[in-house]
Order: sequence, then structure tokens, then C-alpha cells
Amino acid sequence: MKRSFSGVLAGTVALVALLCARAADPAIVKSEFIVENPPFPSSHASTIVETPEGLLAAWFGGTRERATDVSIWLSRNDGSGWSVPEEVANGVDVKQRRRFPCWNPVLFRRINGDLLLFYKVGPSPESWWGMVRLSEDDGRTWSKVKRLPRGYVGPVRNKPIEFPDGKLVCGASTENKGWRVHLEWTKNPFGVWERSPTLNNAETFAAIQPTILVHSDRDIQMLCRSKQGWITELWSTNAGLTWMPMTRTRLPNPNSSVDAVKLRDGRSLLVYNHSRDSRSVLNVAVSEDGKKWLMGPVLENEPGSEFSYPAVIETADGLVHITYTWKRQRIKHVVLDPAKLVLREMPAARP
Repeated sequence: MKRSFSGVLAGTVALVALLCARAADPAIVKSEFIVENPPFPSSHASTIVETPEGLLAAWFGGTRERATDVSIWLSRNDGSGWSVPEEVANGVDVKQRRRFPCWNPVLFRRINGDLLLFYKVGPSPESWWGMVRLSEDDGRTWSKVKRLPRGYVGPVRNKPIEFPDGKLVCGASTENKGWRVHLEWTKNPFGVWERSPTLNNAETFAAIQPTILVHSDRDIQMLCRSKQGWITELWSTNAGLTWMPMTRTRLPNPNSSVDAVKLRDGRSLLVYNHSRDSRSVLNVAVSEDGKKWLMGPVLENEPGSEFSYPAVIETADGLVHITYTWKRQRIKHVVLDPAKLVLREMPAARP
């Protein structure tokens, strides 16, 4: 059925109003592409970290997800703009004389200044393995690649947490026997690793890719992607020694990755898709306690498009930096001022 001119006009006016509202959001300081024209058709699953020299972002890029030419690419920003991306890892296996696709890089700068790059290599998430590289000069040069011990993937998608004793705790998951979440930890990523038991029943909640929020010395929360249409969560009240059963939150999830960060002001900030079945909208939410969430800026809203796999950090100047996949073509970078966030009650989940 044809739409009337008045109907088209009304839709256009509504769209313009939405775009103007987003552009006028007082919390959004900057919105840009890391690379306007990447040298490959597909970009996905970014990560971002702050160093004394500026920001570094990495992602996997190539022909398409699962293609053997997919490598890990890195761009740096010293304040004058993002550099041309450089390949920092690939899936070439000399012994097997073949090449595998790369997946899900995670950049993390340790308290001692070491910069770590975790990523996965393998034909699929059901059979991939974890890899790690180290840089002592903030990403200018890198050590040889080290494969993690068999059965370990490191931080599967989101940044780890480092405790004062130097222990890195990584949110991890597996997909080969149902979607299951666990933790992995180490003081030396090139040495001995340990892991927890599986923390969820995959038949009740099929969940992966946890992001970790430390609320106090004892209270730790994990938020996870799930197949059930909702973000799921796990809580520990004894510093991670034991975990309560996984439950669902009131936040929707269209089977897509989420990421969160604990702000210096004590609040938690989450980036996610506020929909149960679509990645066409990307949102920010904020919570005082990790339980009740308020809606913040809408970063993207375009039916039929994909905006996904966010990564979020707070830098030393108190600003929040978010990177995410933009239509599987490019990586977008948005800067927020958390002091200017306008929050409102959480709307009902889309659709």
C-alpha cells in the first residue's frame, strides 16, 4: 500500500527530530570513525585502551568474519587523530602450513605499564584458541606471540580486571558444548593459568562474553550476552570465591555483546543494544548499584543496520570512550562526558 505524502513527511520529520536530539545530547563530546576507508571490507569487535602516549584501538578486519584473511588491526591516536591501521597479529600457522581467521582482540594495560593484546585464532568460536602478545613501549613494538595453555581463551571479548596483587581476572566463555561462562586468571599471561568451573547451566541461560564490574571488595558482578533475549548476570558477594546462580536482568539483549565500566564517581556505565531481537539500536545505561539501570544517550538507531560489540573505558581525564562496530564496515569512536549525562527511566524493550 502506498504511503501518503503526509505520512512520508511525518516520518521524515520524526527522523530529523531523532537525529537532532542525538546530535544535541550534552554528554556526547565527539563522534567519529577510526578509519574512514579501511583497507578491507569488514571490521568488527573493537577494543580500546589508554596509554601515556594516547589511545590505542584494535579490531579484527578482513573480507568477512570467519575468512582466513581476517587479521588483528591497530590504530593509535596521540591527540592529533587516528593513524592508518597496522596489522599486529594474524592467524598464519607455519607448522600446519595454513592460515586461520582471527577474532575478538582485547587490549589491556597493566598496572606495571605492560600492554597486553589478547585475541583468538581458529576456524570458529567453537574451536578457537587464545593468544597473547606483550608490548613494553605502548604498542610500538610487540613480543613474539604466545598461545595460551590448551583449553584457555583469556578475556574472551571484554577487558579483564587487575587486582592489587597483580592477578588478572578474565571473563571467559565457551561455545562448543552449549554457551557457558567461566573465569580465568593469572599473574603472568605467559605462564600458569587457572580457571573456575562453568558458572551457568547452558540449557537455562545460553550465555557468553561476560563483562566484569567490581562494586566493592566483596561484591562483583558479571553481565553477559545471551540467547534468551535478555542480558544475564552473575553476582559474587565474597570477592569471586563463589557465584550465585545466573539470572536475567531487565535489560534486553538481541544475542549481542555488551561492555561496561566502573566510573570513578562510583556509577557503572553499560553500552548495549536495547532490543531483544535487533542490533539496529545502540544505547548507554547507567546504574548506581548494578541493579537498577537508567537510560542514557542513544548512540545509534537505524532500522536494518547493525551497531554492535561495544568496548568502553574511562580515561584519566574522566571522559568515557566507546568504540563499536558500525554496519560491519567501520569502527566508530564516541566520547562521552559522564558529568553531563541526562538519564531517564528505562523504556520497554524493543521491538
